[in-house]
Amino acid sequence: MNDDDWTTLVQAEALAAALGDPGLVVMDCRSSLADPDAGERAWRAAHLPGARLAHVDRDLSDHGKRGQGRHPWPDAAAFTARLGAWGISPAHRVVAYDDGDGAFAARLWWMLRMLGHRDVAVLDGGWARWTALGLPVDAAVPVPVPATYAARFDHAHLFDAHAVRRHLDAGGLLVDARAAERFRGEVEPIDPVAGHVPGAVNRPYARNLAEGRFKPRAQLREEFDALLGGRAPSTMVAMCGSGITACHHLLAMAHAGLPGAALFTGSWSGWISDPARPVATGDA
Repeated sequence: MNDDDWTTLVQAEALAAALGDPGLVVMDCRSSLADPDAGERAWRAAHLPGARLAHVDRDLSDHGKRGQGRHPWPDAAAFTARLGAWGISPAHRVVAYDDGDGAFAARLWWMLRMLGHRDVAVLDGGWARWTALGLPVDAAVPVPVPATYAARFDHAHLFDAHAVRRHLDAGGLLVDARAAERFRGEVEPIDPVAGHVPGAVNRPYARNLAEGRFKPRAQLREEFDALLGGRAPSTMVAMCGSGITACHHLLAMAHAGLPGAALFTGSWSGWISDPARPVATGDA
């Protein structure tokens, strides 16, 4: 398996060579939790040629749902309709990118993988590396040819708060991708309650990166093997603040040859939506 297998990560040079392929769709997932419209402004100013915009709130979440965190997981019917409007069918190869670290792009990657879409990858280094290499960009708004996409999500790998409780009670591993100071409850810039789910362990998603790109497969494999402690990847559930950056762990693990972990879709913001749920602070 090479570094451009188009199912986890793809390098800018390989994507540049594939531009213009009618079987390829590029998705711009640039976003900012502090400014929900920043990504769309950036896309309208310039984007990879042909890239469609995937808005984290409008397209990758369903804010009509309550108690499921800041970015509630959408229903399959709504998401597949959006895929069709973007011109994506199950036969297309999809590449998602964001500003650089891959956290927002990984959300779209995981959503497609949960539909059973194999040929989807994240652009390693994202917009930052693409532009640093002087590769082409434009500001044209693409007009996709509508497609049909019919699929259901794999809910065996999508956990709600009740499933997470059962998972922990059974001795499963819950890994929180937020920064260490948020996990410990020392600061909380986004959510109304600080801390973490009792029983969770912390691995900030930034540990998957080195100089703005994903670490080599072998290094990621070694680090996640140590985190798993001899357990299978299927015993792990990833979480974060709202189900976005946790997908970075799922991508890194798949890239390292360790697929099978699940996502706590509501994550911390979903967990604290019920004040009766316990909260822990400090180290795990």
